Formats: sequence, C-alpha cells, structure tokens
Amino acid sequence: MSDYLDPRLLNRELGILAFNRRVLAQAEDPDIPPLERLRYLCIVSSNMDEFFETRVAQLQDLLEHDSNSMTPDGLRVIDALQLVAEEAHTLVTEKYRVLQQGIYPLLQSVGIRFVTSGEWTPAQQYWARSYFEREVLPVLTPIGLDPAHPFPKVLNKSLNFAVLLDGTDAFGRNVDLGVIQAPRALPRVLAMPQELGQHRYSFVLLSSLMQAFAGDLFRGLSVLGVHQFRVTRNSELFVDDDEITNLRTALQGELRARHYGDAVRLEVAAGCPQPLVERLMRENGLKPEDCYPVDGPVNLMRLQTVIDMVAEPALKYIPHTPAPIAHWPGAGAEVFDHIRAADVLLHHPYDEFAPVVDLVRAAARDPDVLAIKQTIYRAGHNSALMEALIEGARNGKEVTVVLELMARLDEETNINWAARLEAEGAHVVYGVVGFKCHAKMLMVVRREKRGRRAPQLCRYVHVSTGNYHMRTASLYTDFGLMTADEAICADVNQVFLEITGSSQFEPLKRLWQSPFSLLDNLLKAIRNEARIARTGQRARIWARVNALLEPTVIEALYKASQAGVEIRLLVRGPCMLRPGVPGLSETIRVRSIIGRFLEHSRVFYFFNGGKEDVWISSADWMERNLFRRVEIATPVLAPKAKLKVIAEGLKVHWSCPGNAWDMNAQGLWKRPRGGRTGRGSHQALIDSRSA
Repeated sequence: MSDYLDPRLLNRELGILAFNRRVLAQAEDPDIPPLERLRYLCIVSSNMDEFFETRVAQLQDLLEHDSNSMTPDGLRVIDALQLVAEEAHTLVTEKYRVLQQGIYPLLQSVGIRFVTSGEWTPAQQYWARSYFEREVLPVLTPIGLDPAHPFPKVLNKSLNFAVLLDGTDAFGRNVDLGVIQAPRALPRVLAMPQELGQHRYSFVLLSSLMQAFAGDLFRGLSVLGVHQFRVTRNSELFVDDDEITNLRTALQGELRARHYGDAVRLEVAAGCPQPLVERLMRENGLKPEDCYPVDGPVNLMRLQTVIDMVAEPALKYIPHTPAPIAHWPGAGAEVFDHIRAADVLLHHPYDEFAPVVDLVRAAARDPDVLAIKQTIYRAGHNSALMEALIEGARNGKEVTVVLELMARLDEETNINWAARLEAEGAHVVYGVVGFKCHAKMLMVVRREKRGRRAPQLCRYVHVSTGNYHMRTASLYTDFGLMTADEAICADVNQVFLEITGSSQFEPLKRLWQSPFSLLDNLLKAIRNEARIARTGQRARIWARVNALLEPTVIEALYKASQAGVEIRLLVRGPCMLRPGVPGLSETIRVRSIIGRFLEHSRVFYFFNGGKEDVWISSADWMERNLFRRVEIATPVLAPKAKLKVIAEGLKVHWSCPGNAWDMNAQGLWKRPRGGRTGRGSHQALIDSRSA
C-alpha cells in the first residue's frame, strides 16, 4: 500500500494528457468510420491547444512567482512542468504518427488525398498558382526582418511562415529572413477541382501553396526554405476584481490582449533548420522543452473542415436523430400544463433539445407570462433560444439574463449577446465578480387562474447539467429537468435573487448551491453512506463527473471506501483519486467513457438505506466548481425520472463497456473486459430510443 500512498493524489495535468491519449485511441480504432477517426485526431489537437493556453500557462505563472511552489499532488511545479513536457512531447509524436501512418493512408484508400506541392501535375500547378495569385497573395503582408523591422509578435495560435532568404532588397538591405502571418480569413484546406485530381477528393493545404509560391512575396530574393510555425500563448484573462467598474469594458480590453499573452509553446514543422528553431525560441522567450517539431500541419484542428467537405455518409457515423418527447405539446401555452402534470426529464443528445427552446418560446409569446429569468454560460453564435429571449423582451416580458462574460473562450460571443439583449430592453447581469455563474437555470413566472381561486403567480423551472447551447446539445451528454415543484422553484428563485439582487444566502429547501452549501451537503451524503456501511447495511455511492480533483471530496471517498461503501465513479477526464488501493480505496472503481458523444453530465447517487437519492448538477468535483463558482445540484424526485437517471446516467456505462476505460491505482488506463469489441453505452442508449 505504501507504494501508492506517496503521494495520495495523482497529478492533474498528467491526468488531462492521459484523457487525450484515450481520445487519440479513437483515431486508431478500425471499427470507427474514417472521417470520424480524423475528427478524433482534430479533437486531440484542439484539446492540447487549450491545455497549453491554460494549464501549462498557469504552472509557468506559478513557477515565475514562486520557484518553490507545489502542485496539489505534492510535486514541485518545476518538476511537474518537466513531467508534463515529457509526456506532451510523447503524445504529440504519437498524434502525428497516427496522422501519417494511419489517417492519411486510410483516407487515401477511400478516395481522399492531400496533394503536396511536390506531387502536383502541370494542370494542378497552374490551378494552384492561379488560386494563390487571386485569393491569397492580395491579403498577405510579408515582413522582411532588419533593424527597422524586428521580429513580429505573432498572434496566438496563428499560422505563420518563416521564409529563409538570400539577397538584397530594393533599398539595398541584406535580408535573410522574412515572416508571413496567414490571415485567419484564409481557408487552410482547399478542395481541388475534381477533374484535376486523381482521387474522388483531392485537397491542398494552404501551407503547400506557401511552400510553392512564397517567392512571389519576396521578388528578387532567393527563397532558401519556407517553414511553418505556430506560437501558443497564455490565454487566461486577468481582470482585477478591485479595479472593475464595468466588467464588459474591462473584458473587451483583455480579449484584445489575449492574442498577445506570454508564449508557452512553439510548434515548428519537421525539417526546420536548427538555427531558425533556436531563433524562434529566443524571440518568444521559450526553452527547448517548449518547442514541438511536428510531422505535418502545425494545426491539425484545421483538417476538421475536410469532414464537412466530403459528402460520403458511409465514411461517417450514421446520423443520429434525437427522439421526440412523448406527448410533448410544442411551443404553445400547453407546455405549462404538461410540466405541471409531471416532471419532464430530458437526456441529451438521445432526447430532443427542442422542448427547452419550446419552453422559452412559449414563455415569450404567452400573454400570461410575466417574467423569464435564465443563466447563460455558453450559447453559441446562432441560437434560437437566445432569439426567443429577445422576442420575449420585445413582447414586454420582464426578461433577465445572467450572462457569464468570463466563460472561457466564449467571452466575445457572450458580449455580443449582451449587447443585443440590452438593446431590446432585457436586463443583463454579468454574474458575480470573482465567482463565475456556471449554474444552468431557467425560470418562467406565469399568472394562472385555477378553478374558483383568484389568479396567482406560478413558477416553472428548467435546470440542467449542460449549457443552453443547441449545437453541443447534439454532441454532449446532459440531463435537463423541467419541473413545477414549488420547493425547487422557490430555491431557483432564491439563487437568482442572490445573483441579481445581492441578497444574503439563505438555506435552500431542495437545491445544493456552491459556493455555500454544495460541498458541505456532498460531504454529508458521503459520510452518511460510510456511517450506514459501518452498521453492516448496504451502502453505495455512484457518481459521474467530468473531473475529480477536490482533495476534501477525495479524502471523504477514501474514508467511505475504508468503511466498506461500494463506490463507482465515472470520470471523463482527470482524476486525482487513486482507486483500488488495499486499505485505502479498494472498493472504489474509476471508469472513463470515451465515444461518439462527449460525456458532460454530472450525476450523484447515494443509496441512503434504500431511498436512492439522485442529484443532477452543473458542478464537477473540483475546487473551482465548489468554491469559486455559482453552481447548483438538483434532486430528481419523480420516481420515473429518477429511474431514468440511474439507468441511463450510471448503470449503462458499467454494463456496456465497449467505449470504457478503467483506471488503476497508478493512474494508468486500460480497456475493461469487453472493451472496444463489445457494445458501448452510447450506442446502447441510441438503440433504446429506436426500440
């Protein structure tokens, strides 16, 4: 046991990289359609960008401010950064091996080929040059480096080309290096006309055009080499809570600065000369371990456009159509009768997201509705739900939107929605400074007359584990609950009052809320199962979260395990708990589900002597969610809804292991028996809707 107890916790950053290894394994799975395997490769690339922008950047900041700082698992930050760099380098090498030896040959076998400049036929060469001169050349601004033109500070994650030159320019200056930044408006992948290609689909990367024609930008000079590079920067926004007078204005200024934060990673194309690599590192203040040579495009995420450009259904997953809700009345006033008659539990993407939009539209148009209140964390650029809120404001409803401007990487989109909502007369509240509003809540206040009684105000709420984002509702797994339960509605109203009206926290009847009561109630429930187990009775904790990182919760789970509680944890991403350690956590199992959909639901289940308490929540078991965010956990009370959450949110992932990975005490992941070859939980749930 002692081998595992030093330390008691696993490393968070290594856990994130391990998650990306599991995603990368999907790109190698022969049972997955070819273009979907390419998609998984692109997802890993996108995930790694965010990993460097946030997690690595934060570790580097910690090291800069305190060279003796430690990570929660007991590592010195300087040692953690070294381990992370080693693992990240290995993962990046593996990612490009999968691209070159797996994805490219696979796509070529089904008629899809990326044609490099060295392979062009004369006709293809003519087409490529014509395209370059017409669509690319006019928007490029080459920079020849000399004392008057120092090395430019390139935008975060932009595609850049370092051009090695020889000669003198028109002014007699010796020029040995030029830099070209590719504008983001330029497509990175071009479809070659079918009549020119030797395959059904032939694509050309923008980098191939630059390799072939960069000399056109430096006329009279000899081009000795053209090399892609990309710099990833710290993208954490810094907003001083004590100095804010207008959060939106402060954020707009920070968003501009984000593009030029401190560099944390340099990616260069394989074959880039070492002197040039060293100069790029020096210009960006980076060390050798921060440099990642790559065997292919420096940004694989851009290859995702190919998936939409290839009209071959057989090369993709069979389209999934979410199931309609039985007897759902649509967007009319009848939705309120439907919800009042019985709670409605939605499980996306297996169930339609449309009822959520219908509820907001009904509220916007119903003359008896007086007010609509909603939290928005991520909504996307185009949102029928946000348009419905705007319609409600136009129709004279009291529309209040708690819009989280600090939603990472969606700040600009949310700022734009805020402006539109305010222009229509909606009240827009920017959450609570210092506490991101991550809770997912919608409340409708309606005047209703029932029987002979005088009209009274009635409330209806929708609470969810996921964002009010229509696109991700088709890609992420989430639970949503519509209810008219008076106690839940009163609690949701109280949370809105705290956020918008600066009310003091008051104990809630049904909900758990962070940063006030969620952690305490969670620990009480865990300890209660431990107490029951000590009496010899059956005790069980099953949970499903995106990340398990909070040390207090982990220690409580260790103690519950020592008391004999059966604990099963579904953790999509990083998990700092060590399962299966004799005498510490031997009754704990940890499983990760990686498949067609992104696991996003948070579900907490406690057997509680047979009462089977079930909660759905917006909160992961992380410090930020429990201490620095406004989050809620909502009990699922209706018996049918509770059974659905237990069956679809928990049990199916243990009984259908085809897309499962199990973790051991050392933090290593492997497929369980029946993994990959058996039926996965996502497919089982899709099948359940068509049965």
